[in-house]
Amino acid sequence: MGMEYVYAALLLHKAGKKVDEAGLGKILDAAGVKADVAMSKAVVASLDGVDIDKAIKEAAVQQVAVAAAPVAAIGDKKEAKPEVKKEDEKKAAEEAAAGLSALFG
Repeated sequence: MGMEYVYAALLLHKAGKKVDEAGLGKILDAAGVKADVAMSKAVVASLDGVDIDKAIKEAAVQQVAVAAAPVAAIGDKKEAKPEVKKEDEKKAAEEAAAGLSALFG
């Protein structure tokens, strides 16, 4: 379904108008888009019985959940950070010192 048809349907709904083929055609024509009658009928048929306000609210909630998911994943990665033991730090420091002494020694 072309997004221009969805936008036109949302505009009609927001204006309190009935979402029908004639209304979609007028909006698309005003926007310079040649309306396809079959597509207009398909949009109207797919929206039959749909509570558009409820669908918009549900879509907004889903977008918030999707946007929050990466933030939650970042938080999980921070918690999963392995602890560095003091022995490992000491060993790494000794190896680094040995490497430096080989350069200058």
